[in-house]
Amino acid sequence: MKHGRHRVSRAPVTITRNYSIVAASAVFLSVAATTGALMNSSNAPDLAAKEIPAVTVQAVAADQAPKEEAAQPGPPAAPSQPAKPEAKPSSPAPAPAPPKAKTLDYTYQGQPNSYWCAPAATRIALTARHMFPSQDDLAVQLNTTFNGTDSAADTTRVLNSLTKGNFYRTREIPGEEATPAEMDRLQADAVRAISSGYAIVANVVGGATRADGSWLEWPGGHYITIVGYEDEGRMLHIADPANPNVSSYSISTIEMANWMSQRGYSG
Repeated sequence: MKHGRHRVSRAPVTITRNYSIVAASAVFLSVAATTGALMNSSNAPDLAAKEIPAVTVQAVAADQAPKEEAAQPGPPAAPSQPAKPEAKPSSPAPAPAPPKAKTLDYTYQGQPNSYWCAPAATRIALTARHMFPSQDDLAVQLNTTFNGTDSAADTTRVLNSLTKGNFYRTREIPGEEATPAEMDRLQADAVRAISSGYAIVANVVGGATRADGSWLEWPGGHYITIVGYEDEGRMLHIADPANPNVSSYSISTIEMANWMSQRGYSG
């Protein structure tokens, strides 16, 4: 041995391990639990053996099994209603077509002198609207003088004033003869006005041939009333205040348009 150091002799130490015993005991207990028997082992540690109860399953008769309640029928379902289609906005009904022929109810009154034709013709037109002013009052409103009444603009103004509206419009035919467009416009205006209950006051000058072939002439001008039409406006009915003996007659729309050339009408 070397001085200053001590050698310690180390003997092998035996450590007793109980792993195998514990494992064996575990196996033993497992077997005992399986067979339901209680066993003791002299090699096992002093452990209290416990009885492991077996699980008892009792058979239940089929007629003793709880029965599910039968489903009670509910109230009958209401029949489904078919879906209603969405309402579409209705289109406005088309306006009825005007009649092919119409003559207004009116009251005739002839002019009392040679220059009151405009007051007399205007009064005839107003009687179709159930209005009966005197020719004296109308002459004042129309600014009628010994020379007559200036133009269709005056009759338009008074007619709208007394009917309290703006139905009437002044239509001029400035040329020496009416154009086809002006003839068509007169036809349309006559149908529109008369089918709506309004008569037309026309200012004519010169001569024209009536439907019966007779000739009428007014070199200085004259006012007459269109009170009706036929053949969809191709023929017009006239109330003329100049002569009570020839107070009414018919004339074609073409002839009438030419008769009003350089003048016009309220319609």
